[in-house]
Amino acid sequence: MSKRDSIFGNIDWVVVLIYFLLVLLGWLSIFSTSCSLSFSEFDMATNYGKQLIFIGISAAVAFILLLMDGNVFKTFSYAIYVISILLLMAVLVVGVEVSGAKAWFQYGGLSFQPSEVAKVATALAISRYLEKNEFHKSTFSSKCILFALILVPVGLIMLEPDVGSALVFMSFFILLFREGLSLGLVLSVFYLIILAVLSMVVNKFVLIGAATVFLLILYIFLRQYKRSFILFIASVVVSVVCIFSVEFVYEKVLQPHQKTRIEVLLGKTEDIRGAGYNIHQSKIAIGSGGFAGKGFLQGTQKQMKFVPEQDTDFIFCTIGEELGFLGSLLVLGLFLLLLLRLIKMAERQRTKFSRLYGYCVAGILFIHVIINIGMVIGLLPVIGIPLPFFSYGGSSLLSFTVLLFIFVKLDAYRYNILQ
Repeated sequence: MSKRDSIFGNIDWVVVLIYFLLVLLGWLSIFSTSCSLSFSEFDMATNYGKQLIFIGISAAVAFILLLMDGNVFKTFSYAIYVISILLLMAVLVVGVEVSGAKAWFQYGGLSFQPSEVAKVATALAISRYLEKNEFHKSTFSSKCILFALILVPVGLIMLEPDVGSALVFMSFFILLFREGLSLGLVLSVFYLIILAVLSMVVNKFVLIGAATVFLLILYIFLRQYKRSFILFIASVVVSVVCIFSVEFVYEKVLQPHQKTRIEVLLGKTEDIRGAGYNIHQSKIAIGSGGFAGKGFLQGTQKQMKFVPEQDTDFIFCTIGEELGFLGSLLVLGLFLLLLLRLIKMAERQRTKFSRLYGYCVAGILFIHVIINIGMVIGLLPVIGIPLPFFSYGGSSLLSFTVLLFIFVKLDAYRYNILQ
């Protein structure tokens, strides 16, 4: 049987193997959070039992995706996107509020988070759009349509409000940078992010003065370029707007618990019994694991339930405590290997749509891993975002599985495309 005729012979088995290793390690971590050394009976009603069912469903969905025609995902990309937008609108009306965010549909014991669908749908939609509209050659109106495809779901998710899920959509800028987004614009975004953070710990007028001096130095070095003075004035205005906008967003948009978490992160307040409790306990758990860890099922912080949400957002604590530095390094190494493999796969695609979608997949996984682990070790505020393939939950595991295996199928389907 030739490669073109084979169904499974063309699959990148390295990615599939890494996927199952991550899922297995994730399930063992969830099992560990629910059990102790006195474990005697397997109970399907527990989180580890339910997660096993989710894994079975996800594996079945992955198998179905591999059997589907590779053109289906491209053909129905816009339709899937529209459905995801309708779901995001519907959850604002009939959704159930969980942890301060109206982001879930719930029926009986089943729950579903539409923002998970929106990530996959947006990746498909912008890949389809950029296939026909090259970013570095597109008109201003074309760029506006592209950014609207990204910002519409972000806006709806922010209305829930679910800041964590909204931040994941930043991953699409990795794709845009690959497709020709100027380095100057990327650096400008980082400059504004740094400015926004500093505006929360430095006096506004002192910061405006420092930013103006910094931009003036840049202008002196770049004044030979056309319109450099106009750019200097515009940059100063944007900087001032950014600094004052942060205060507005902080006071009018963020929830009280989100404000407290940011203040704890920035060191403006210390609340190890309240908002800072999760971070404080997660650091203790990870640090107590040492080099080789305490051993499977032997994490004391885990057994005593000191870390809240230790089978969802803070699942990495269990890895750090029971497997130590070596186990944490193994997990990070698997994620790194997966990301590098996805980028390699993206670059070997024979269609632009597949290549674009591959970068979307890598970007989404990268942002999830960075934010979740950064949150757990205290480098980022606690915003509630799952660790791919590890955190407990059917919606999360299923969405990551669909996201990944659509690309695995597109990669395998490339043999059916004549160059």
